[in-house]
Amino acid sequence: MTDTDTTVRESTGSPKRTDISDVRRRRSLPWWAVPAVVLVVALALPFSTLYIPGLFEGALNSPSTLHLLALCLVFGGLATSYDLLYGRVGLLSFGHALYFACGAYVAALLMSVLDLPLLWAAVIAVTGGTLLALLLGAVSLRVNGIALAMVTLAFAEAGSILISRDPGRWTGGEEGLSLSAEAVPDAFVGVVNTVNLYWVAVGYLVVVLAVVWWLGASPVGRVWQGIRANEQRVAVLGINPYPYKLVAFTVGGGLASLGGVAYLLVNGGVTPGITTAEFTLTLLVMVALGGAGTRWGPLLGAALYTYAEHRLLQSGGAFEALPAWIGAPLSQPLFILGTLFVLMVFFFPGGLVALPGRIRAAVRDRRTERTRKADPA
Repeated sequence: MTDTDTTVRESTGSPKRTDISDVRRRRSLPWWAVPAVVLVVALALPFSTLYIPGLFEGALNSPSTLHLLALCLVFGGLATSYDLLYGRVGLLSFGHALYFACGAYVAALLMSVLDLPLLWAAVIAVTGGTLLALLLGAVSLRVNGIALAMVTLAFAEAGSILISRDPGRWTGGEEGLSLSAEAVPDAFVGVVNTVNLYWVAVGYLVVVLAVVWWLGASPVGRVWQGIRANEQRVAVLGINPYPYKLVAFTVGGGLASLGGVAYLLVNGGVTPGITTAEFTLTLLVMVALGGAGTRWGPLLGAALYTYAEHRLLQSGGAFEALPAWIGAPLSQPLFILGTLFVLMVFFFPGGLVALPGRIRAAVRDRRTERTRKADPA
Protein backbone atom coordinates (compact mmCIF):
# COMPACT_ATOMS: atom_id res chain seq x y z
CA MET A 1 0.00 0.00 0.00
CA THR A 2 1.40 3.39 -1.05
CA ASP A 3 1.38 6.63 0.89
CA THR A 4 -1.40 8.02 -1.29
CA ASP A 5 -3.80 5.14 -0.77
CA THR A 6 -5.68 3.73 2.18
CA THR A 7 -7.62 0.53 2.60
CA VAL A 8 -11.29 0.72 3.49
CA ARG A 9 -13.24 -2.42 4.23
CA GLU A 10 -16.83 -2.52 3.10
CA SER A 11 -19.61 -4.52 4.72
CA THR A 12 -18.80 -7.44 2.42
CA GLY A 13 -15.35 -7.68 3.93
CA SER A 14 -13.55 -7.07 0.64
CA PRO A 15 -10.95 -4.31 0.71
CA LYS A 16 -11.46 -1.20 -1.39
CA ARG A 17 -8.64 1.16 -2.23
CA THR A 18 -9.60 4.80 -1.86
CA ASP A 19 -7.49 7.87 -2.49
CA ILE A 20 -6.79 9.86 0.67
CA SER A 21 -7.76 13.09 -1.07
CA ASP A 22 -11.25 11.64 -1.59
CA VAL A 23 -11.50 10.87 2.11
CA ARG A 24 -10.40 14.39 2.99
CA ARG A 25 -12.96 15.84 0.64
CA ARG A 26 -15.70 13.82 2.33
CA ARG A 27 -14.55 15.00 5.75
CA SER A 28 -14.34 18.65 4.73
CA LEU A 29 -17.25 20.98 5.37
CA PRO A 30 -19.64 21.84 2.53
CA TRP A 31 -18.98 25.12 0.74
CA TRP A 32 -21.98 26.82 2.32
CA ALA A 33 -21.06 25.98 5.94
CA VAL A 34 -18.71 28.90 6.64
CA PRO A 35 -20.91 31.54 4.93
CA ALA A 36 -23.90 30.23 6.86
CA VAL A 37 -22.06 30.51 10.19
CA VAL A 38 -20.86 34.03 9.37
CA LEU A 39 -24.38 35.07 8.37
CA VAL A 40 -25.90 33.63 11.55
CA VAL A 41 -23.33 35.47 13.69
CA ALA A 42 -23.98 38.73 11.82
CA LEU A 43 -27.73 38.34 12.27
CA ALA A 44 -27.37 37.52 15.97
CA LEU A 45 -25.15 40.47 16.95
CA PRO A 46 -27.95 43.08 17.26
CA PHE A 47 -29.72 40.84 19.77
CA SER A 48 -26.68 40.32 22.00
CA THR A 49 -26.19 42.36 25.16
CA LEU A 50 -22.62 41.11 25.59
CA TYR A 51 -20.16 43.80 26.62
CA ILE A 52 -16.47 43.30 25.83
CA PRO A 53 -14.38 45.85 27.76
CA GLY A 54 -11.67 47.51 25.71
CA LEU A 55 -13.02 46.18 22.42
CA PHE A 56 -16.21 48.20 22.01
CA GLU A 57 -17.58 51.27 23.73
CA GLY A 58 -20.78 49.53 24.79
CA ALA A 59 -22.70 46.29 24.43
CA LEU A 60 -22.86 44.61 21.05
CA ASN A 61 -26.41 45.86 20.51
CA SER A 62 -25.65 49.45 21.54
CA PRO A 63 -26.02 52.14 18.84
CA SER A 64 -22.32 53.06 18.86
CA THR A 65 -21.19 49.45 18.43
CA LEU A 66 -23.77 48.70 15.75
CA HIS A 67 -22.75 51.83 13.85
CA LEU A 68 -19.10 50.79 13.90
CA LEU A 69 -19.97 47.25 12.83
CA ALA A 70 -22.15 48.61 10.02
CA LEU A 71 -19.25 50.70 8.73
CA CYS A 72 -16.99 47.64 8.87
CA LEU A 73 -19.49 45.65 6.81
CA VAL A 74 -19.99 48.42 4.24
CA PHE A 75 -16.26 48.83 3.71
CA GLY A 76 -15.93 45.05 3.68
CA GLY A 77 -18.35 44.88 0.77
CA LEU A 78 -16.59 47.78 -0.96
CA ALA A 79 -13.18 46.12 -0.57
CA THR A 80 -14.62 42.89 -1.96
CA SER A 81 -15.91 44.77 -5.00
CA TYR A 82 -12.43 46.25 -5.49
CA ASP A 83 -10.88 42.81 -5.13
CA LEU A 84 -12.99 41.77 -8.11
CA LEU A 85 -10.65 43.97 -10.16
CA TYR A 86 -7.38 43.71 -8.29
CA GLY A 87 -7.41 40.24 -6.80
CA ARG A 88 -9.36 38.23 -9.36
CA VAL A 89 -8.42 39.91 -12.65
CA GLY A 90 -5.17 41.63 -11.74
CA LEU A 91 -6.29 45.17 -12.66
CA LEU A 92 -4.72 47.95 -10.60
CA SER A 93 -7.22 50.81 -10.65
CA PHE A 94 -7.10 54.01 -8.60
CA GLY A 95 -10.57 55.14 -9.64
CA HIS A 96 -12.74 52.77 -7.63
CA ALA A 97 -13.57 55.45 -5.07
CA LEU A 98 -15.16 57.50 -7.84
CA TYR A 99 -18.00 54.98 -8.29
CA PHE A 100 -18.51 54.72 -4.54
CA ALA A 101 -18.78 58.50 -4.33
CA CYS A 102 -21.08 58.58 -7.37
CA GLY A 103 -23.58 56.32 -5.63
CA ALA A 104 -23.52 58.36 -2.43
CA TYR A 105 -23.58 61.84 -3.97
CA VAL A 106 -26.15 61.12 -6.68
CA ALA A 107 -28.52 59.50 -4.17
CA ALA A 108 -28.11 62.41 -1.75
CA LEU A 109 -28.73 64.98 -4.49
CA LEU A 110 -31.79 63.21 -5.86
CA MET A 111 -33.37 63.02 -2.41
CA SER A 112 -32.53 66.59 -1.36
CA VAL A 113 -33.05 68.46 -4.65
CA LEU A 114 -35.70 66.44 -6.48
CA ASP A 115 -37.35 64.99 -3.35
CA LEU A 116 -37.19 61.49 -4.79
CA PRO A 117 -37.85 58.62 -2.38
CA LEU A 118 -34.95 56.51 -1.22
CA LEU A 119 -35.71 53.54 -3.47
CA TRP A 120 -35.80 55.54 -6.70
CA ALA A 121 -32.77 57.58 -5.71
CA ALA A 122 -30.84 54.39 -4.99
CA VAL A 123 -31.81 52.78 -8.30
CA ILE A 124 -30.81 55.85 -10.32
CA ALA A 125 -27.57 56.31 -8.35
CA VAL A 126 -26.48 52.70 -8.81
CA THR A 127 -27.41 52.79 -12.49
CA GLY A 128 -25.43 56.00 -12.94
CA GLY A 129 -22.41 54.60 -11.13
CA THR A 130 -22.52 51.43 -13.22
CA LEU A 131 -22.71 53.41 -16.47
CA LEU A 132 -19.84 55.62 -15.29
CA ALA A 133 -17.73 52.52 -14.61
CA LEU A 134 -18.64 51.15 -18.04
CA LEU A 135 -17.66 54.40 -19.76
CA LEU A 136 -14.40 54.95 -17.89
CA GLY A 137 -13.53 51.27 -18.14
CA ALA A 138 -14.05 51.28 -21.90
CA VAL A 139 -11.46 54.05 -22.15
CA SER A 140 -9.03 52.98 -19.42
CA LEU A 141 -8.80 49.31 -20.39
CA ARG A 142 -7.23 50.22 -23.73
CA VAL A 143 -3.97 50.21 -21.79
CA ASN A 144 -2.51 47.83 -19.20
CA GLY A 145 -0.33 47.82 -16.13
CA ILE A 146 1.02 51.12 -14.84
CA ALA A 147 -0.64 53.00 -17.68
CA LEU A 148 -4.03 51.71 -16.52
CA ALA A 149 -3.29 52.84 -12.98
CA MET A 150 -2.31 56.31 -14.21
CA VAL A 151 -5.39 56.73 -16.42
CA THR A 152 -7.76 55.73 -13.62
CA LEU A 153 -5.83 58.00 -11.24
CA ALA A 154 -6.40 60.92 -13.61
CA PHE A 155 -10.14 60.23 -13.76
CA ALA A 156 -10.30 59.90 -9.97
CA GLU A 157 -8.46 63.18 -9.38
CA ALA A 158 -10.68 65.00 -11.88
CA GLY A 159 -13.81 63.74 -10.15
CA SER A 160 -12.44 64.56 -6.71
CA ILE A 161 -11.60 68.13 -7.74
CA LEU A 162 -15.04 68.70 -9.25
CA ILE A 163 -16.76 67.47 -6.10
CA SER A 164 -14.56 69.32 -3.61
CA ARG A 165 -14.46 72.63 -5.56
CA ASP A 166 -18.21 72.41 -6.24
CA PRO A 167 -18.36 74.73 -9.28
CA GLY A 168 -22.12 74.25 -9.71
CA ARG A 169 -23.02 74.54 -6.01
CA TRP A 170 -24.39 71.01 -5.99
CA THR A 171 -22.02 68.87 -3.93
CA GLY A 172 -21.59 71.05 -0.84
CA GLY A 173 -17.86 71.50 -1.39
CA GLU A 174 -15.62 70.52 1.50
CA GLU A 175 -18.58 70.14 3.85
CA GLY A 176 -20.29 67.52 1.70
CA LEU A 177 -23.97 66.66 1.77
CA SER A 178 -26.24 65.52 4.57
CA LEU A 179 -28.87 62.83 4.21
CA SER A 180 -32.34 64.27 3.61
CA ALA A 181 -34.43 62.90 6.46
CA GLU A 182 -37.68 63.79 4.68
CA ALA A 183 -36.94 61.47 1.75
CA VAL A 184 -35.85 58.54 3.94
CA PRO A 185 -38.28 56.23 5.77
CA ASP A 186 -38.49 56.85 9.50
CA ALA A 187 -37.04 53.40 10.11
CA PHE A 188 -33.64 54.69 8.92
CA VAL A 189 -33.61 57.97 10.84
CA GLY A 190 -32.37 58.51 14.39
CA VAL A 191 -30.05 56.77 16.81
CA VAL A 192 -32.82 54.44 17.95
CA ASN A 193 -32.95 52.97 14.43
CA THR A 194 -29.24 52.21 14.19
CA VAL A 195 -30.07 48.52 14.13
CA ASN A 196 -31.96 49.01 10.86
CA LEU A 197 -28.91 50.67 9.33
CA TYR A 198 -26.92 47.65 10.45
CA TRP A 199 -29.34 45.44 8.50
CA VAL A 200 -28.75 47.62 5.45
CA ALA A 201 -25.01 47.01 5.78
CA VAL A 202 -25.55 43.27 6.18
CA GLY A 203 -27.78 43.20 3.10
CA TYR A 204 -25.22 45.09 1.03
CA LEU A 205 -22.43 42.76 2.06
CA VAL A 206 -24.50 39.67 1.24
CA VAL A 207 -25.28 41.03 -2.23
CA VAL A 208 -21.62 41.80 -2.96
CA LEU A 209 -20.35 38.43 -1.73
CA ALA A 210 -23.03 36.56 -3.68
CA VAL A 211 -22.28 38.38 -6.93
CA VAL A 212 -18.50 38.14 -6.63
CA TRP A 213 -18.49 34.48 -5.61
CA TRP A 214 -20.99 33.53 -8.33
CA LEU A 215 -19.00 35.28 -11.04
CA GLY A 216 -15.77 33.82 -9.71
CA ALA A 217 -17.15 30.28 -10.06
CA SER A 218 -18.61 30.91 -13.52
CA PRO A 219 -16.85 30.50 -16.89
CA VAL A 220 -16.21 34.25 -16.81
CA GLY A 221 -14.37 33.81 -13.53
CA ARG A 222 -12.13 31.15 -15.04
CA VAL A 223 -11.22 33.51 -17.86
CA TRP A 224 -10.43 36.14 -15.22
CA GLN A 225 -8.04 33.70 -13.58
CA GLY A 226 -6.30 33.19 -16.90
CA ILE A 227 -6.03 36.93 -17.49
CA ARG A 228 -4.52 37.43 -14.06
CA ALA A 229 -2.00 34.65 -14.62
CA ASN A 230 -1.02 35.50 -18.21
CA GLU A 231 -3.15 37.79 -20.36
CA GLN A 232 -1.08 37.17 -23.49
CA ARG A 233 -1.59 33.43 -23.22
CA VAL A 234 -5.36 33.96 -23.00
CA ALA A 235 -5.20 36.05 -26.17
CA VAL A 236 -3.15 33.37 -27.93
CA LEU A 237 -5.88 30.85 -27.11
CA GLY A 238 -8.31 32.95 -29.14
CA ILE A 239 -10.08 34.73 -26.26
CA ASN A 240 -10.27 38.51 -26.35
CA PRO A 241 -9.47 39.67 -22.79
CA TYR A 242 -10.92 43.17 -23.25
CA PRO A 243 -14.66 42.41 -22.84
CA TYR A 244 -13.98 40.18 -19.83
CA LYS A 245 -11.98 42.93 -18.15
CA LEU A 246 -14.70 45.43 -18.98
CA VAL A 247 -17.29 43.17 -17.33
CA ALA A 248 -15.19 43.09 -14.15
CA PHE A 249 -14.75 46.86 -14.29
CA THR A 250 -18.47 47.48 -14.75
CA VAL A 251 -19.69 45.00 -12.15
CA GLY A 252 -17.14 46.24 -9.62
CA GLY A 253 -18.22 49.83 -10.25
CA GLY A 254 -21.89 48.94 -9.88
CA LEU A 255 -21.28 47.19 -6.56
CA ALA A 256 -19.22 50.15 -5.37
CA SER A 257 -22.08 52.52 -6.29
CA LEU A 258 -24.48 50.39 -4.29
CA GLY A 259 -22.03 50.62 -1.41
CA GLY A 260 -22.10 54.40 -1.72
CA VAL A 261 -25.86 54.40 -1.14
CA ALA A 262 -25.46 52.11 1.87
CA TYR A 263 -22.69 54.34 3.24
CA LEU A 264 -24.89 57.42 2.81
CA LEU A 265 -27.57 55.81 4.96
CA VAL A 266 -25.23 54.45 7.62
CA ASN A 267 -23.11 57.60 7.90
CA GLY A 268 -25.96 60.08 7.54
CA GLY A 269 -24.10 62.07 4.90
CA VAL A 270 -21.14 62.13 2.54
CA THR A 271 -17.93 64.19 2.30
CA PRO A 272 -15.29 64.62 -0.45
CA GLY A 273 -12.92 62.40 1.51
CA ILE A 274 -14.38 59.31 -0.16
CA THR A 275 -13.71 60.66 -3.67
CA THR A 276 -9.95 60.78 -3.58
CA ALA A 277 -7.42 58.36 -5.01
CA GLU A 278 -6.06 58.03 -1.47
CA PHE A 279 -9.34 56.42 -0.50
CA THR A 280 -8.88 53.86 -3.29
CA LEU A 281 -5.37 53.30 -1.95
CA THR A 282 -6.99 52.57 1.41
CA LEU A 283 -9.11 49.92 -0.32
CA LEU A 284 -5.92 48.44 -1.76
CA VAL A 285 -4.45 48.27 1.75
CA MET A 286 -7.60 46.56 3.02
CA VAL A 287 -7.47 43.94 0.27
CA ALA A 288 -3.75 43.28 0.70
CA LEU A 289 -4.11 43.12 4.48
CA GLY A 290 -6.75 40.42 4.31
CA GLY A 291 -5.52 38.58 1.22
CA ALA A 292 -6.08 39.53 -2.42
CA GLY A 293 -8.03 37.13 -4.59
CA THR A 294 -9.40 35.14 -1.65
CA ARG A 295 -12.98 34.58 -0.56
CA TRP A 296 -12.85 36.19 2.88
CA GLY A 297 -9.63 38.22 2.71
CA PRO A 298 -11.01 41.59 1.54
CA LEU A 299 -13.83 41.47 4.09
CA LEU A 300 -11.47 40.56 6.92
CA GLY A 301 -8.92 43.20 5.95
CA ALA A 302 -11.54 45.93 5.58
CA ALA A 303 -13.21 45.10 8.90
CA LEU A 304 -9.91 45.11 10.79
CA TYR A 305 -8.70 48.29 9.08
CA THR A 306 -11.94 50.17 9.75
CA TYR A 307 -12.09 49.02 13.36
CA ALA A 308 -8.42 49.82 13.99
CA GLU A 309 -8.71 53.27 12.41
CA HIS A 310 -11.76 54.04 14.55
CA ARG A 311 -10.09 52.92 17.76
CA LEU A 312 -6.83 54.72 16.96
CA LEU A 313 -8.69 57.96 16.32
CA GLN A 314 -10.36 57.59 19.72
CA SER A 315 -7.08 56.89 21.50
CA GLY A 316 -5.09 59.59 19.71
CA GLY A 317 -4.82 61.65 22.91
CA ALA A 318 -3.08 58.80 24.73
CA PHE A 319 0.16 59.54 22.84
CA GLU A 320 0.37 63.17 23.97
CA ALA A 321 2.40 62.21 27.06
CA LEU A 322 5.11 60.64 24.89
CA PRO A 323 8.05 62.62 23.49
CA ALA A 324 7.14 64.62 20.40
CA TRP A 325 9.46 62.67 18.09
CA ILE A 326 7.55 59.44 18.78
CA GLY A 327 4.16 60.71 19.95
CA ALA A 328 3.49 62.80 16.85
CA PRO A 329 3.67 59.94 14.33
CA LEU A 330 1.97 57.46 16.66
CA SER A 331 -0.97 59.83 17.07
CA GLN A 332 -1.66 59.53 13.34
CA PRO A 333 -3.70 56.39 12.54
CA LEU A 334 -2.46 56.33 8.94
CA PHE A 335 1.14 56.11 10.15
CA ILE A 336 0.43 53.10 12.34
CA LEU A 337 -1.75 51.37 9.77
CA GLY A 338 0.76 52.09 7.01
CA THR A 339 3.56 50.60 9.09
CA LEU A 340 1.48 47.50 9.76
CA PHE A 341 0.75 47.22 6.04
CA VAL A 342 4.46 47.32 5.16
CA LEU A 343 5.18 44.65 7.76
CA MET A 344 2.35 42.49 6.39
CA VAL A 345 3.66 42.78 2.83
CA PHE A 346 7.17 41.77 3.83
CA PHE A 347 6.44 39.03 6.35
CA PHE A 348 2.93 37.81 5.40
CA PRO A 349 2.55 38.42 1.65
CA GLY A 350 -0.57 36.28 1.42
CA GLY A 351 -2.51 38.40 3.90
CA LEU A 352 -4.23 37.40 7.10
CA VAL A 353 -6.19 34.55 5.52
CA ALA A 354 -2.92 32.87 4.56
CA LEU A 355 -1.59 32.87 8.12
CA PRO A 356 -3.16 29.56 9.21
CA GLY A 357 -1.78 27.80 6.15
CA ARG A 358 1.68 29.29 6.66
CA ILE A 359 1.65 28.24 10.31
CA ARG A 360 0.58 24.70 9.42
CA ALA A 361 3.27 24.49 6.75
CA ALA A 362 5.93 25.70 9.19
CA VAL A 363 4.84 23.17 11.83
CA ARG A 364 4.77 20.38 9.25
CA ASP A 365 8.25 21.27 7.97
CA ARG A 366 9.62 21.33 11.51
CA ARG A 367 8.10 17.92 12.27
CA THR A 368 9.53 16.53 9.05
CA GLU A 369 12.96 17.90 9.92
CA ARG A 370 12.80 16.36 13.40
CA THR A 371 11.76 13.01 11.93
CA ARG A 372 14.72 13.04 9.56
CA LYS A 373 17.12 13.82 12.36
CA ALA A 374 15.65 11.11 14.61
CA ASP A 375 15.65 8.47 11.87
CA PRO A 376 18.81 8.94 9.80
CA ALA A 377 19.08 6.86 6.63
